[in-house]
Amino acid sequence: MRNAIGTDRIESFCAWLLDKARKGGAVEADVFYSEGESRHVSLREGLPEEDVNGYGHSLTLRVLLPGGRQGLASVNRFEQADLSGLVEWSLANAAVSEPDPFLEIGEGTPPGENEDLLLEDPDLRSLTHERRIRACLDMTEAAKAADKRVISVRSASWSDGWGSIFLANTRGFGAWQRGTSASCGVAVVLKEGEEFEMGGFGEDSRFAGKLDPLGVALQAVRKTGMILGGTPVETGRMSVFLDPESCADFIDAIGDLFLAPNVLRNKSLLRGKLKTTVASPAFSLVDDGRLPGGMATSPFDGEGVRTRRTPLVSSGVLENYLYDISSAREAGTSPTGNATRGNGTAPDAGCSNIFPLPGDKSPEELFAEVGRGLLVTEIMGLHTINPVSGDFSLGIKGVLMEGVEAVRPVAEVTMAGNLADWLRQIHAVGNDLRFFGGTGGCTMVIDDVSVAGS
Repeated sequence: MRNAIGTDRIESFCAWLLDKARKGGAVEADVFYSEGESRHVSLREGLPEEDVNGYGHSLTLRVLLPGGRQGLASVNRFEQADLSGLVEWSLANAAVSEPDPFLEIGEGTPPGENEDLLLEDPDLRSLTHERRIRACLDMTEAAKAADKRVISVRSASWSDGWGSIFLANTRGFGAWQRGTSASCGVAVVLKEGEEFEMGGFGEDSRFAGKLDPLGVALQAVRKTGMILGGTPVETGRMSVFLDPESCADFIDAIGDLFLAPNVLRNKSLLRGKLKTTVASPAFSLVDDGRLPGGMATSPFDGEGVRTRRTPLVSSGVLENYLYDISSAREAGTSPTGNATRGNGTAPDAGCSNIFPLPGDKSPEELFAEVGRGLLVTEIMGLHTINPVSGDFSLGIKGVLMEGVEAVRPVAEVTMAGNLADWLRQIHAVGNDLRFFGGTGGCTMVIDDVSVAGS
């Protein structure tokens, strides 16, 4: 993929900035360059809605002064005056910041020469505008033909792009990371009688050729049709099946519990529970920054630390937290390669590709095994989970199941409980792992859930 400035010039800019920062009084410094180009097209009711091309780049300098005082500044212009100002601003910001004794810029680990994590699609640059539009038209037509109850294809969209970053520091680290991405999605409205339901589905990949636009359209219609005309269930306790997308939403919501800064600041109910049982033996959870082709895969993290696969929960036992350099120093351990970083921001601990390990049974086998239960296809309010107490009350939509038979659609229902209890009530995890961005989900069965109709 093209570089607007040239890799040699960017590396030269970065080396100059690091040298000038040291001469200006910085104990340590790093520089984070990013650039990317994106394309997005969408149709509404089969007619053009959006057609956008975008390109951007920026450079962020981070400096550390004695005592762990940190300062950052960013520019998106690369004239000499802009770069000189970048050093001055970052040093000035550091001078007025609060000291943090745990801040440090690490040595980093450059990626191996022959390492291929399947992050770049070599064919993406040859993708034409006509092919993007054709994919949107095909999704529109497939959605309309899939179900006579479809009255509107509100959106059929395609996006793709590439991005590059260069990270360098005063410890001698310097490395590039490049990647591509593509996604497509469909939003539909279905009507039966006086009942309406809007829903959708989408998928993404590092490789455009791995997307299945027709499959996305059919899944959008299927999922929306399943919950059309939903009504409440009787208040009580029952087994709940999270479908892969709902499970991924759940995993995404609990990911912050494993971040070391949250644990250290007493913002996680998992504080002090390493090597103890926190979940059912049926549940294992992994964070894998090196998953081939993963949407959150990278050879190194936002501090240059080599990424890795970190078991978080193994058969119910809490094995690890996720650390950046600062939180690892505070905890007296090693970083796990989980520093995330964006334009103009300091590194902070974050999840990479996080997912439950799949079981060996299909969703149908789980339905038959459990019998009566509520299949959840949409969860609302996950952001309201209290990370310390674990208490929650969530809105849901889904389908009431009797074995493998769908009885009726369900809506206007809430699930309430405590996250610590929920984790222990996991009955089984299906074999249907799929990813939504950097988060994976499988059909997951949770026993004895409190369900209330409105």
